[in-house]
Amino acid sequence: MKSQIANASRRDFLKAGAGLTLALVLPGTAAAQAGGPGIAGAAVAEGGFAPNAFVRIGTDDTVTVIAKHLEMGQGVYTGLATLVAEELDADWARVAVEGAPADAKRYNNLFWGPSQGTGGSTAIANSYEQLRQAGAAARAMLVQAAAERWKVPAAEITVKTGVVSHAKSGRKARFGELAEAAAALPVPQQVTLKDPKDFTLIGRHAPRKDSVDKTTGRARFTQDVKLPGMLVAVVAHPPRFGAIVRSVDDKAARAVPGVAEVVVIPNGVAVLAGDYWTAKKGRDALQVEWDDATAYRGSSDAILADYRKLAATPGAVARKDGDAEAALGQAARVIEADYAFPFLAHAAMEPINCVMRVGSDGCEVWNGEQFHTGDQHALAAFFGLQPEQVTLHMLYAGGSFGRRANPKSDYLLETAQIVKAIGGRAPVKLVWSREDDMRGGYYRPAYLHRLRAALDADGKPLAWSQRIVGQSIITGSPFESVMVKNGVDATSVEGAANLPYAIPNLQVDLHTTNGEVKVPVQWWRSVGSTHTGFATEVFLDELAATAGADPVAYRMALLGGHPRHAGVLKLAADKAGWTKPLAAAREKGAKRGRGVAVHESFNSYVAQVVEVTVGADGSFKVDRVVCAVDCGVAVNPDVIRAQMEGGIGYGLAAALSGAITLKDGVVEQSNFHDYTVLRIDQMPRVDVHIVPSAEKPTGVGEPGVPPLAPALVNALHAATGKRIRSLPIGEQLKA
Repeated sequence: MKSQIANASRRDFLKAGAGLTLALVLPGTAAAQAGGPGIAGAAVAEGGFAPNAFVRIGTDDTVTVIAKHLEMGQGVYTGLATLVAEELDADWARVAVEGAPADAKRYNNLFWGPSQGTGGSTAIANSYEQLRQAGAAARAMLVQAAAERWKVPAAEITVKTGVVSHAKSGRKARFGELAEAAAALPVPQQVTLKDPKDFTLIGRHAPRKDSVDKTTGRARFTQDVKLPGMLVAVVAHPPRFGAIVRSVDDKAARAVPGVAEVVVIPNGVAVLAGDYWTAKKGRDALQVEWDDATAYRGSSDAILADYRKLAATPGAVARKDGDAEAALGQAARVIEADYAFPFLAHAAMEPINCVMRVGSDGCEVWNGEQFHTGDQHALAAFFGLQPEQVTLHMLYAGGSFGRRANPKSDYLLETAQIVKAIGGRAPVKLVWSREDDMRGGYYRPAYLHRLRAALDADGKPLAWSQRIVGQSIITGSPFESVMVKNGVDATSVEGAANLPYAIPNLQVDLHTTNGEVKVPVQWWRSVGSTHTGFATEVFLDELAATAGADPVAYRMALLGGHPRHAGVLKLAADKAGWTKPLAAAREKGAKRGRGVAVHESFNSYVAQVVEVTVGADGSFKVDRVVCAVDCGVAVNPDVIRAQMEGGIGYGLAAALSGAITLKDGVVEQSNFHDYTVLRIDQMPRVDVHIVPSAEKPTGVGEPGVPPLAPALVNALHAATGKRIRSLPIGEQLKA
C-alpha cells in the first residue's frame, strides 16, 4: 500500500535533538507561557513542512502522536494514538498525545477536503489508514536504522512494545536509541499495514490518554490559560436576537474596583477586568438600552402554529419513489400523525470561552478548537492577516456537541472584536456565563414533521409521505453550495430521505423557514437525525400497532435490503429478551413496557431497546437500555461503549425535558434549573453490544443519540397505550 506520507513534496524525517519526527514541530513560546498541554506549534526544523506530521519519537523513548482532532470528551486522543501505536508497535505506556495547530495543509479532515476540523463523527473514520500509515512508516525507518547499525537484514528484525530486536544476534534497542539515526533516512515509498489478525491494540482495551490528567487536574482547558497582562471580558448581549446597542451608561460599571475597560462591540457591550468576577460585576452594573428595530420577536407557540400551516402545503422534494399521494388517495387505511420538536441548547459542561492575543507577529488563540480552518480564515479576514498568521492552540474542550464548530466563528470573532476595540494592548480571555451560553443561540432548530401512511390488507405500508418544516443550519453558511440542493438542506432530511424500509411509494419534502424565523441555529449532536429518527421510528411503531404486528418483526420484514440495520435490530432484540415477558412492576398500580428503534447516522447502525416502569400517577423511570452498534472495526471498544452510554444519556435528557422556548423573542431558559440535564439517578442501566466487523470504522460520537427517544416513547406506549408525538415528554403521561 502506498504511504500517503510518501506522496507529499517533502517527506524527509528531520534530525533534531528531540529525535525522530515527521516534520518536527516545536512547541510555541506563548503556549508554554499559557501553561497549556504540549501544543504543537508552527515552528519547524530546517527542511520544510510535511502534511502528515503525526509522529515524533524522542530520545527518551516517548512517542508523541500529533492529534489533528479536538478531544472534547469523546476519546479521540486515545483513538488516534491507538492507530499510530498499533502499526508502530509502540509501548502504550510511552505514548503521549498533543493537539495539532491549525494547518489544513498537514492536518485536514480527509472527508472535508482542504479543511481541518472535528465533527460529523469523522475523526477515527477519516484517520484510520492515514495514521496507521504514519505509524508504519516510522516503524520501518526505525527497523532500517537498526539494520544498518547492526549490519543485519531488516527482514530479520522485529519490533514489540517499543523495543527493536534481532533474535539471531541477541541485539536490542529502544526507540529512543534509534531515533536520531532513523531521522536521517528517507521515508519509505511503500509501507505494509498489519493484517487485522495481528492487531495488539486495535480492538482491545487501552487506557485513555486523557484520563489521568483530567482526574488529577493537570489537563488544561481554556479557562486555565493565563497570559501576562491578560484581561477577562464578559459581554452584555441583547435579550433578543438581532437587537443592537442604542445607548449605554457605563458609569456604574467603570466605578466597580478593578474594571479596566468598557467597549461597545457589534453584538453588545464588553466589560474587561483582571478577573472574571470583577468583569461580571461590571457587566451587571451596565445600563444598556437596546434597539429592537431589527430584532426577532417570535414565540415558540406561534412558530409551531405557523409550521403546522406550512405542513399543509407541498415542500421541496428530497426523495420521491413511486407516487405516494396517489397511493394515499386510494388507500382504505391511512394513518396520520404530527411530531413536534423544540429548539435545543448544546449545554456543554464548559461554557463558551476563548483566549486571544494580537501583535505585530499576528493573532494567537487558545481555545477548545473544533473548527480550525473556518475559524483561522475568519480571524485572518477580520484582522487583515494571512491565514498562516493566525495560530490556533487546540486545548481540551469540556464538551461541545457541535457548538464550538460554529460556521460563523461567532465567539472567536466576538473575542477578536474586543481585542480590536482595546487596540490589542492586552491579551483577552472571553468568558460566557452559563446564562450567556444558554441564551446565546445557535440551537438545534425547532421542527415539525407531518407523516401519512397507507397500509394494505396485510398491514404492510403501501405509501409513506413525510413533510418536514424547520430552519436550515446550512443556508447562509460556507457549506450551502455543497449541501443545499434544489432547496433541500441535506441535514434537515437525513434519516428520513434515506429511510431504509421497503415502501413502494415514498415521498419526503421540506419547508425551510430561515426567512421567517430569525433564531441562530446550528448542528447539535447527531444533527438531522435528532428529529428524523424520532419521527420515523415512532410513526413506524404506530403502523405496526395498526397492523397488529410485533414492532421488531414488522421492521425486520421491511429491512430485507438493509442487512446492517437488520443485524443491529436483531442483536438488540435478542440481548434484551424481546420475546420474553417483562418482569412485573413492583409498585402497586405501576406498569412496564418495552420499546425499540433502529437508526443509521454517520454510517453507523444503532438499535436500542428501552424498558420503562410507569407509576400509577404517570411518573416513569427508564430501567434499562440495550444498545447494539455496528460501526465497523472497533478501534477502542471501551470508548465505543462509553460513547453509546453518553449518547443515550444525552438523548434521554433531551427527551425528558430539553427545550429552549421563546416568548416575544426572549429565551425563557437561563441555567440548569430550567434547562435540566440528566441527573445520575435518572441514568438507566445500559448494555452495549458491538457487532464484530471488518468494515472500516465509522462514527460513534453521535449515532447513539437518535434511537433513544423513539424507543423510549414506544416503550411508554407499550406500558400505557398513550402516544407521545412531541418532545420533550415532560408531564404528558400525567395529562
